[in-house]
Amino acid sequence: MVKLVEAIAKSLVDDPDAVEVKEVEGKQAVVIELRVAPNDMGKVIGKQGRIAKALRTVVKAAATKANKKVVVEIVQ
Repeated sequence: MVKLVEAIAKSLVDDPDAVEVKEVEGKQAVVIELRVAPNDMGKVIGKQGRIAKALRTVVKAAATKANKKVVVEIVQ
């Protein structure tokens, strides 16, 4: 899942070297934290959060296939 989020995020931003993806094991789900450069934050979120929602949908579909619960958080 981490590589999937990282690949999608790097293709969206202007500064792909600043993309950091970290996986945190929670009690009920795996949390994937996505960090990008401050000037690329809007590109990852998109207008009205559409890109972020699409990213979460793709990850949720991949997680369902692997019988896991995954949450994607975009952090500053």
